[in-house]
Amino acid sequence: MAKYHLRLAHLYGDLLNTYSDVGNIIALKYYAKQMDADIDVKVISIDDHFNPDDFDLALFGGGQDYEQLVVSKDLPHKKAGLEKFINTGKPVLAICGGYQLLGHYYIGANGEKIPGLGILDHYTLSQDNHRFIGDITIKNQETGEEYHGFENHNGRTFLGKGERPLGEVVSGNGNNGEDHTEGAIYKNTYCSYFHGPILTRNGEIAKKILLAALEHKYPDADLSKQRELKIKATF
Repeated sequence: MAKYHLRLAHLYGDLLNTYSDVGNIIALKYYAKQMDADIDVKVISIDDHFNPDDFDLALFGGGQDYEQLVVSKDLPHKKAGLEKFINTGKPVLAICGGYQLLGHYYIGANGEKIPGLGILDHYTLSQDNHRFIGDITIKNQETGEEYHGFENHNGRTFLGKGERPLGEVVSGNGNNGEDHTEGAIYKNTYCSYFHGPILTRNGEIAKKILLAALEHKYPDADLSKQRELKIKATF
């Protein structure tokens, strides 16, 4: 039986699961076992109340424009809870559409301006008849770690105040094809356009997310073994 127990909110998991991003939850559960932890998952969807005190980490995936538009209309009811969750340092993994919706707005494929939560200070424009598609490699300048994935997005995201990129692009396009950045980090919120899913190929990010959740929930625990653990990926 696991020593530590974490609760994960899968935000709109019934609507936003493009490219099987739910695989990130499977990966988190796999890595958590190596850290003597287990994870309970609950989908938080349309009209559901989000209480930030009920969860230790969250996943916010991506979807098609129609589903994201539906989600954008419900999100304001959850803004206060999500803002508290993020700003108190609880970890979030936001992929593609979830990444965009945490920012101020994104421009849809038909040119409509879809409002986001504005918790993170980025915004997303669209491209005319073009997408960034293909394998991508980035390097985190703080840790020297390389992350690998697959990108497929029309959006061009530009980071703002308080955000730093998940990594600098080694090959591929990244956030916008201009500034050589990919993804965003704000406190313990990790954003990316990586599909694949991202955590199956990049266990180092999973370890950071799990450690942040454990440290927040168990501030007096001795987590030295978890910090020193070399994550084993078999995906």
